Amino acid sequence: MIRQTYRTGTIDEVVALSQQIPEFDNPYQADVYQARLSDTTHLIQIAEVEGEAAGFKVGYQLEDGVFYSWMGGILPDFRALGLASEMLKAQEAWAVGQGYHSLKVKSRNRYATMVAMLLRHGYQIEHFEPKGDTVADHRIHLHKNLKK
Repeated sequence: MIRQTYRTGTIDEVVALSQQIPEFDNPYQADVYQARLSDTTHLIQIAEVEGEAAGFKVGYQLEDGVFYSWMGGILPDFRALGLASEMLKAQEAWAVGQGYHSLKVKSRNRYATMVAMLLRHGYQIEHFEPKGDTVADHRIHLHKNLKK
């Protein structure tokens, strides 16, 4: 049995992990994370497999009652283990515990696996935003009501 654990992480850990994710052409540096997270409630999660950092998920308060799942990724060697789904569920549970009523997330059209996972977890597409040079770069905005 593979041991998977999840814990709170740091901006430095997220930056180091994001630089190892091939889909991120130009990963954000620490100053961008600090600017987004410094004056708002946020959550940084790190997934570990057998004690080795394998992925991350970062979110922050977008507005009263709404939490935004901003950045996340799993290193290629650790994909298909369910890490992203587990971090998403943990983020949702944390958000509910903090009093948030909904969660928003954006993804690019090119990340079909991510969009499919979000749809499986009850997220709904609320907006499609043309952006970039190709249809693959367009953004898909999704939303989930956290109150049953």
